[in-house]
Amino acid sequence: MSQPVQPPNPPQQPYGGQPTDGNPYAGQQQPGTPYPGQPAGAPTGNPFAGQQPGQFGGGMPFAPAAPARNNLGLGLLAAVVATLVAAGVYGGIIGATEHEIGYAAVGVGFLVGLAAGKVGGHNPALPVIGAVLALLGVYGGQLLGEAIIASKVAPVSVSEMFFEHFGLLNEAWKADSNVISFVFFAIAAVAAFSSAKKAAN
Repeated sequence: MSQPVQPPNPPQQPYGGQPTDGNPYAGQQQPGTPYPGQPAGAPTGNPFAGQQPGQFGGGMPFAPAAPARNNLGLGLLAAVVATLVAAGVYGGIIGATEHEIGYAAVGVGFLVGLAAGKVGGHNPALPVIGAVLALLGVYGGQLLGEAIIASKVAPVSVSEMFFEHFGLLNEAWKADSNVISFVFFAIAAVAAFSSAKKAAN
């Protein structure tokens, strides 16, 4: 009678040598522990094994974003100062050249909006305020230019034209204004509004 044939590869016993309730994998090591014969402290093959949850690469967490600037008072003050400066420069250009230069009017609007947005931040009122102040700046600059031109031909100073003969000065401005003048007003207001929006970012 022949002997029973042994299977060529008997089942492997799990680490530790004893099966547990018929489960050949029950005795395997826990994740992160070294294999038999592996020295303590050796890498286990998992590069993220020792890290804290929620960290990437073991580094510091991300810093919070800086709070958005929103200061209406400072933005308004900066816009008023920019309006006065830009109107003075614009009026000086008109007085020196004796011509209305449209690009300079656009520059007035750009500078007013830039100052409002940079200093005041994301307040939604600042672009509108900047547009209104740009209109005033262009108007003031044109009046100043008229006063400078008048002071060249009349025995009055620029300040006298503004404070003692403002009605005549305004009448001269109206006489010299045309459709193009009001187009530059509109462009200056748009430039102030858009530059205030962009500068706040």
